[in-house]
Amino acid sequence: MDFINSIVAENLKRLREQRKMSLDMAAKVSGVSKSMLGQIERGDVNPTISTVWKIANGFKVSFTELVSRPETEHEVIHKDMVQPLLEDEGHYRNYPVFPYDSKRRFEMFSIELDPKSTLQADPHPENTQEFLMIFSGELEVEAAGETLRAGEGGAIRFRADCPHRYHNPGEELCRLSMVIYYPEA
Repeated sequence: MDFINSIVAENLKRLREQRKMSLDMAAKVSGVSKSMLGQIERGDVNPTISTVWKIANGFKVSFTELVSRPETEHEVIHKDMVQPLLEDEGHYRNYPVFPYDSKRRFEMFSIELDPKSTLQADPHPENTQEFLMIFSGELEVEAAGETLRAGEGGAIRFRADCPHRYHNPGEELCRLSMVIYYPEA
């Protein structure tokens, strides 16, 4: 099993060193405190989804570039192989399944939202889109002043370059897949 805190630690340190950034500089571009970045780099903490997004946006990289394993020619992923990133006190679970690849320009996640759980997400880079397929339960997405709703078997697509929010309004677990598409820069 890959432990997300060690993967994020290695990737954060590598990216920071490639950019010749101090922890102070990394804190300024990401909005994450120097002490938190240090704890993440040492693998002392399992960062929240919001924290990883802040770092990714600050470094101008995809989310999964921070949480990905090295890619091989073929891969089968089982849920127990991926440690989830947690939000909303563990009621929102994000399993980073397939990392971003610049040739594909997308990343893929498996998401679980407990009943009544919510995640507020920061904007992604300009023109980024999200594609969501709901496998169980109900999902509401708020983006650009619109509320989009879908249930089991439904799908939602939206521009994610604005603040957006995911919410499970129902009484059962909402399971979905999420593909985030990054257009060419």
